[in-house]
Amino acid sequence: MTVRTRFAPSPTGFLHIGGARTALFSWAYARRHGGTFILRIEDTDVARSTPEAVQAILDGMQWLGLAHDEGPFYQMQRMARYKEVIGEMLAAGTAYHCYMAKEELDALRAEQEARKEKPRYDGRWRPEPGKTLPQPPAGVPPVVRFRNPVDGVVAWQDQVKGRIEFANSELDDFIIARGDGTPTYNFCVVVDDRDMGITHVIRGDDHVNNTPRQINLLQALGAPVPAYGHLSMILGDDGQKLSKRHGAVSVMQYDDDGYLPEAVLNYLARLGWSHGDEEVFGMEQFVQWFDLDHITASAAQFNTEKLNWLNAHYLKLAEPQRLAAEATRRLARQGVTVDGGVDVASVVALYRDRVANLNELADAVHPFFVAPQPGAELRAQHLTETALKGLGALRERLLSCVWQAAELGQAVKQTAAESGLKMPQLAIPLRVTLLGLPQSPSIDAVLQVMGRERVLARLAAVLPV
Repeated sequence: MTVRTRFAPSPTGFLHIGGARTALFSWAYARRHGGTFILRIEDTDVARSTPEAVQAILDGMQWLGLAHDEGPFYQMQRMARYKEVIGEMLAAGTAYHCYMAKEELDALRAEQEARKEKPRYDGRWRPEPGKTLPQPPAGVPPVVRFRNPVDGVVAWQDQVKGRIEFANSELDDFIIARGDGTPTYNFCVVVDDRDMGITHVIRGDDHVNNTPRQINLLQALGAPVPAYGHLSMILGDDGQKLSKRHGAVSVMQYDDDGYLPEAVLNYLARLGWSHGDEEVFGMEQFVQWFDLDHITASAAQFNTEKLNWLNAHYLKLAEPQRLAAEATRRLARQGVTVDGGVDVASVVALYRDRVANLNELADAVHPFFVAPQPGAELRAQHLTETALKGLGALRERLLSCVWQAAELGQAVKQTAAESGLKMPQLAIPLRVTLLGLPQSPSIDAVLQVMGRERVLARLAAVLPV
């Protein structure tokens, strides 16, 4: 058997962290077994589906690097196929027309609730041997209902939760096509899974109640039943249901917030799955390790602190040229043009061990391209008359200094000694002048990367005329 998995989001909103985890696990399972990963867009909710949401899903998948092998398939482009299968089911007697008006159904439900019964369709239009059906009322477009088995149970061995079963008596004859002919969610999913040969369905546990209906439909169609694995929900840092304030945001928001995709993927992989005590691993290693047996059935808890730690770890490993491009992109959003006077990759190399995300990295790079304007408090504290004399002497020495870190560091030390200053008494004012901050990486490295022309200009700007 060739493994075939699918990720099938509805484009009624962004791709959030829970959906991204489902996509990752489905992708990894297919990769682990040399199978096929399919992307399917379930866009039959026309009122809520939007092209923008579709694009957000595609963008999120691309950013994460979860490439699909087939698709994307769009359910709205498969309407003719769904109607064809409904016609086959009507002919086979596994589905039937129901003319029950909405008012009748509402009244039936009200009566059942009054008797403290579970609201369910009572099968009044279901054909049975020896049963006489009412005359179809004029002007009522019929829905199509699935003829669900009435006896026994529908059960499956869930790959995450273990055995789950439902009594068929609890499942009514649900609608598979509305009065206007449009098919319903559970029906479209089943036809798609059958036609696409899906062997493993990995999805959130909010779909558990859909699964018995889908299994019965598949069996009525004579189709193989996939293996199902339902992933438990993700809770926020505070143990509550994940919300926008702690993670349930668009995957692309993580890009905006300065996270690397490999950090997000590594973090997602550990949300409900484990391989011993391993915390840090790339996707190639994850695919080699991944199985469904080690997915926990209990809810996973989002931990922003751990995600930030992973992101800082991957920043240290990333190529400086890549980080330079990311920092440049973020600076451009702020209207900062990166000129050729400073090598951004060299600046990034100074700071990537000191930041937790790409936005902080861009902020660190910023003063190398935009001259800082130290506040009055910083100036009063650090740019004293004594310090300015030292900076003036340093500038004179730098005019002829070999522009290499070792020589530059020696120039700062010699100037401090000759000016009767301790190193911090000259180095901190120098940092404030060049970067607008009293702390920075090694001052000799900062001087080298910033370049002679820029350093001399910024020193001249603070010195008395």
